[in-house]
Amino acid sequence: MPGADIVSLRSFGPQVMTSRRIRAAVRGWHGAKRVLGGKTKTLFVFLEPGEPYSDLLADALPGFAKHYGLEWQALAVGPPEKSAAPEPEMLAAYAERDAAGLRAAYGITASDQPIAPSGDPDRNARWRKKHGHYGSGMIWFEGEWYWGIDRLHHLERRLGASEDALIFPPVAEPTHATGGSFDMFFSLRSPYSYLAMMRAPALARLWTADLTLKPILPMVMRSLPVPSEKRFYIVRDCKREAERLGIPFGKIADPVGAGVERGLAILHRAIPDGKGVDFAQSFFTGVWAEGLDAASDKGLRTMAGRAGLDWTYAQDAIVDESWHESVETNRQEMFALGLWGVPSFRVGEHSAFGQDRLWQVGRWLEEG
Repeated sequence: MPGADIVSLRSFGPQVMTSRRIRAAVRGWHGAKRVLGGKTKTLFVFLEPGEPYSDLLADALPGFAKHYGLEWQALAVGPPEKSAAPEPEMLAAYAERDAAGLRAAYGITASDQPIAPSGDPDRNARWRKKHGHYGSGMIWFEGEWYWGIDRLHHLERRLGASEDALIFPPVAEPTHATGGSFDMFFSLRSPYSYLAMMRAPALARLWTADLTLKPILPMVMRSLPVPSEKRFYIVRDCKREAERLGIPFGKIADPVGAGVERGLAILHRAIPDGKGVDFAQSFFTGVWAEGLDAASDKGLRTMAGRAGLDWTYAQDAIVDESWHESVETNRQEMFALGLWGVPSFRVGEHSAFGQDRLWQVGRWLEEG
């Protein structure tokens, strides 16, 4: 069938892009090139002066580089293009409080002698884009990107550090009952939402907390374009995170369009019936790890069936258009929190963005 062929090809590209063997080969090539050229291991660090994540990374950089015997070069860049950061005011406000939380979590103090990045920001931004990124507070090391403090643990492992010797390990979530409740805003097209959905329900049970699912439309289906360098980085970064978390990832069938709409329609009915988590996890696994086509009856039937939903139930849900109003209400709620991306979380008056902020959700639940 032509449709099956298209999905197969769509799945093959990401599998190549996220292949461990190819990643290892790229690392090996860069390492050999460095050795043959008589050069030292050097981090290229892209900093936006005054930007909270850049400032945080700059404060951590000298000690980190010294510990691992690395050279580094700080390069000045301006704010990301709007296509990569469509809500710059929200991003700036959120970055301020989020970076403060990270600073406290890792015990990073502000330097008395802050790093002054060098070079022409426009030229540096062109180099960054050519090599596959769009944001500030980023490290490039021999073919791979590492986002700020949050991804230093991946770089540390690459440099040979063991798990118990990491300087910046992922912040651990609480492991005891907290009670309370939290909301999760997510998109069926977001691979980061997939990673969060495969963990948040289990953590909610561990915390004896109530979890409310709040799906929204993907950015691209809200007429917000996503640049290629952002898409490719996200897929590769999600693969690293998925490996760390033990979650399958890489055989992808992008559900954008009809796949997302059909999934949202079923999810809209499944949530009040107590099957929202089961269907969301089944859908996410299908499109991000198994290459199932959510726009096809065959793919969606598989996703619904293993979530305990029969095909008649799914078909009835698909023709119900009431999900549109619900997901738009969820989007408006999320924006009212000063958040624009997914996954995002709300705990009472607190809110956080990112699959790697579940630890923060747990701490807020602890505080009551």
